[in-house]
Amino acid sequence: MKKKLQVFVSSTYEDLKIDRQSAVSAILKAGHIPAGMELFTAGDKSQMDTIRRWIDESDIYMLILSGRYGSVEPTTEVSYTELEYDYALEQEKPLFAVVINEDALEVRVKEHGTHLMEKENPKQLATFREKVLSNISSFFSDEKDIRLCVYESLSDFSANRDLKGWVSSEEVVNSQSLLDEVTRLNQENEELKKKLENAEKKISKPPRQNKSNEDFDELVKVLAATEVNIPAKLTSGDEEKTSDLLSLFLGKKESFVTGVTNKASDTGVMSFLYFNVAPKLQIHGLVLNEKVASVMWRRFTITQKGTELLAYLEKKRLLKQEEI
Repeated sequence: MKKKLQVFVSSTYEDLKIDRQSAVSAILKAGHIPAGMELFTAGDKSQMDTIRRWIDESDIYMLILSGRYGSVEPTTEVSYTELEYDYALEQEKPLFAVVINEDALEVRVKEHGTHLMEKENPKQLATFREKVLSNISSFFSDEKDIRLCVYESLSDFSANRDLKGWVSSEEVVNSQSLLDEVTRLNQENEELKKKLENAEKKISKPPRQNKSNEDFDELVKVLAATEVNIPAKLTSGDEEKTSDLLSLFLGKKESFVTGVTNKASDTGVMSFLYFNVAPKLQIHGLVLNEKVASVMWRRFTITQKGTELLAYLEKKRLLKQEEI
């Protein structure tokens, strides 16, 4: 995409009309846009505000400096041309300058008169000239040197991608089709996100165990046949006793519902249930071991399958009582 850079051309007025016109012509031939030119004649403070806006809106600042310092702003005693240059420096505007060769200036004075020489502020001009030469600048003797400098400088600046420039509407890609495509992709993305969230919820949610009565009856037989030794310290006597997993599960169902932990402060019964009973129940999916947030201990809690088994056994017990 070819872009046109806007170049603000700054100079004193009367002594550089032909030189400025050469710069403007070179800028146009290089395919870019000149600004400034005869539109503004430095010497008015209100115009300086307008000129600053033009400098802001331009991509590049160019200065042509010859033998005149230019009109001076009364408050600062600085020429308006130097004020323009200083403003471009302050705004870090890409810039370049062409400064007349002293020998060429002498030739011009001889040919056209001493009005091309600075008489009122020669020291300010000398200081300004040194400032300009300390930055990007080159010397010129005639219009040919100015055109050459413009071509070379703009060629370098055109490669700078940070300069926005101006682009013809014919070269701008139709953005509406791109916006429509972005909108379509955003909608599609949102739909995919919702599908993914629903899928993750289904995966994270444990499937409901719809066990038939036959399944529970078989499980009850297995639990009843699984022996568990109860330590003597937990029995009423002095000897170890044997119970079955079903009886312990039913007898301590409230503990499993609220959670059986391995906290150091737990009673001997709680530790027995955690280390000797719960792991056997976990094998059948009746309890689940989990880490409790912000604490060092863990907990066995009853699963949905465990609660369904308890509900099934309770229902059977009530039905048997009704039969009696």
